[in-house]
Amino acid sequence: MKRVFFPMIFAPLLAACSLLPGRDAAEFPPAPPGEGQLRPVARPDSGAARVPPAGARTAEALDTTTAEERAAAASPAAGGARDLGATIATLGDPARPGFWLETPLVRSPAKGRVEYDGKSAQVDLIPIDGAATAGSRLSLAAMRLIGAPLAGLPEIRVFTDG
Repeated sequence: MKRVFFPMIFAPLLAACSLLPGRDAAEFPPAPPGEGQLRPVARPDSGAARVPPAGARTAEALDTTTAEERAAAASPAAGGARDLGATIATLGDPARPGFWLETPLVRSPAKGRVEYDGKSAQVDLIPIDGAATAGSRLSLAAMRLIGAPLAGLPEIRVFTDG
């Protein structure tokens, strides 16, 4: 009887805590950083990134790369590339523009190339946490350029420049 009684009393009391005054987050605005504290740094606007139009639902509408950007990404890389291995790729954030691969195959950002079914694309390699055998996320523009299935799990080959 004592074990049933305990939760029956404290559960409603705990739920009532949200009704206490002063619990609204709007009442506590964030304090500006003090002297010597780290401040977030805004990313510089490169001007190259374009946002998909509102209401975009198709791959063509979400892919904001230009024909010139696609041609440059499709051109073979100069110099010796190092093979990092194969990875299973999924579609990354379709609203994020550009040619990029988020992968655990690199430990620091680098320039590289991905290959699938005889086609390749130059990409920015972005490190993510995980084992080297974990999967990767490929940009919409890169997936379309190499002809990888957007809804599939294609195995792609990854190379780093130099």
